[in-house]
Amino acid sequence: MNPELASKRVDIQNKRFYLDVKQNAKGRFLKIAEVGAGGNKSRLTLSMSVAVEFRDYLGDFIEHYAQLGPSQPPDLAQAQDEPRRALKSEFLVRENRKYYMDLKENQRGRFLRIRQTVNRGPGLGSTQGQTIALPAQGLIEFRDALAKLIDDYGVEEEPAELPEGTSLTVDNKRFFFDVGSNKYGVFMRVSEVKPTYRNSITVPYKVWAKFGHTFCKYSEEMKKIQEKQREKRAACEQLHQQQQQQQEETAAATLLLQGEEEGEED
Repeated sequence: MNPELASKRVDIQNKRFYLDVKQNAKGRFLKIAEVGAGGNKSRLTLSMSVAVEFRDYLGDFIEHYAQLGPSQPPDLAQAQDEPRRALKSEFLVRENRKYYMDLKENQRGRFLRIRQTVNRGPGLGSTQGQTIALPAQGLIEFRDALAKLIDDYGVEEEPAELPEGTSLTVDNKRFFFDVGSNKYGVFMRVSEVKPTYRNSITVPYKVWAKFGHTFCKYSEEMKKIQEKQREKRAACEQLHQQQQQQQEETAAATLLLQGEEEGEED
């Protein structure tokens, strides 16, 4: 059984949230449990490094929530408990776990839904995952409780100096390039985000140069292919024009010959 190092409880509306710092052979980690009015439980598991990132994301959601206007009137909402589109979304991918964070709204109000899925390995797919929902009014209290546990039990490490992330938009897609680090080293997370789809890959620093060389190689090859296609189209167009000109010249010569023959007959 994993020993419990610390625990905090946060009550928000009719829900109870427990934040427990535990430890096993791999190190310290955080368990977050949501207990509803009926006693139903949902749990998330985060490494301490992910907990730090999660705390920072909570800060972003708190700022965004503070800037939102009043909720829409209930008569504009959809069916009871059915949330409308997300007001803000983020997600984390770390090792074999994915965390989806969506600030949403339904007739009960605004809330932050956090869903965790676990990749079981090649060919096995992902587990259904666990989901908790934090009422937006309690985000600050929850974030502060989490921050206190991180300050007391998180591993203090010198923050790595890393390049800032960037993004680019192509059609209806957006690509994010974020540089991070963990116990395995520096990496880049490349995320593809569409309105109804999101996915990402993690590229270790040691293969960045190879990735860059491969992209440049294919970029040059595509330029050559496209140039050949343009030359081929231009040659076809030129041939078509020559054929058309020859046809016109032949037609003109035929008309001229017919005119001369008619003149001789006269």
